[in-house]
Amino acid sequence: ATFGSCQLHVEWRTPSPPPPEDSQGRSNSGVYLMGQYEVQVLDSYDNVTYADGQAAALYGQMPPLVNACRKPGEWQTYDIFFRAPVFDAKGAVVSSAFVTVVHNGVLVHHAQAILGATAHRAVAQYQAHPDRLPLKLQDHGHPVRYRNIWIRPLQ
Repeated sequence: ATFGSCQLHVEWRTPSPPPPEDSQGRSNSGVYLMGQYEVQVLDSYDNVTYADGQAAALYGQMPPLVNACRKPGEWQTYDIFFRAPVFDAKGAVVSSAFVTVVHNGVLVHHAQAILGATAHRAVAQYQAHPDRLPLKLQDHGHPVRYRNIWIRPLQ
């Protein structure tokens, strides 16, 4: 299925005990809105990593307002309200994407502009794309479980 602007609920869990690695080695994954705009999934409980790479970060762009992670092995929740970007007929950005993220009941992003597609150590940029694209759950080969995923379109 494909989606544009939407409300998304995702529950995820990292293993306990955590892997012996630290930083991005602690169950690195992500929720990609429209397959391009990532809300980071990571065990950020007592785990130091770069600010825009921790759990609930808009990966590579904006850290969350607070670290709301629960201990490894406990279920985490994301409630994401996403407004898709709008492009004109020539592919120029008319309106950026915006996101509000609630992590474990705590507001961590409020109407935050997204700077473009997720990029690691690069400036995010928009490229015109369809109004609706699939949701993607990232797999870096790290153990993460997901459950109770639901999404509904928003106008």
